Amino acid sequence: MGLNLPSAKGKGRRAPMAEINVTPLVDVMLVLLIIFMVTAPLMTTGVPVNLPDSRAKAVEQEQQPLTLSIDASGRTFIDDAEVSADNLPGELEKIAAAGAGATGPRQVMLRADRGIDYGRVNAVLGELNRAGLNRVSLISVAQ
Repeated sequence: MGLNLPSAKGKGRRAPMAEINVTPLVDVMLVLLIIFMVTAPLMTTGVPVNLPDSRAKAVEQEQQPLTLSIDASGRTFIDDAEVSADNLPGELEKIAAAGAGATGPRQVMLRADRGIDYGRVNAVLGELNRAGLNRVSLISVAQ
């Protein structure tokens, strides 16, 4: 903070300003930030990589996932066997007791017809949770 005193050589001339205008710097930095934010996710997914060969064996799953299906009429199937609504809790408890492995509870794939009532699907999800089968994937068709 200095005083701008008129110089002796030229009357009315201003002394040079010694402050830096940071507004253009901030504008450029914000534009660069936006560019990096937009392009960073694109760089991580589209990189082709040739992976090296390995002598390690493939990881084997302990168990196949259980498929639970509900058709358009509301019938419930465990894998391909039909199970009545009254017997479903008992069957799920048997599966949960027999299927608990080192990786935790058995995975369940739930397939339900698109025309089925949401309350029916919610009731089956509740029975799965009560039996201890908490690893549930909802299967849908990609469009």
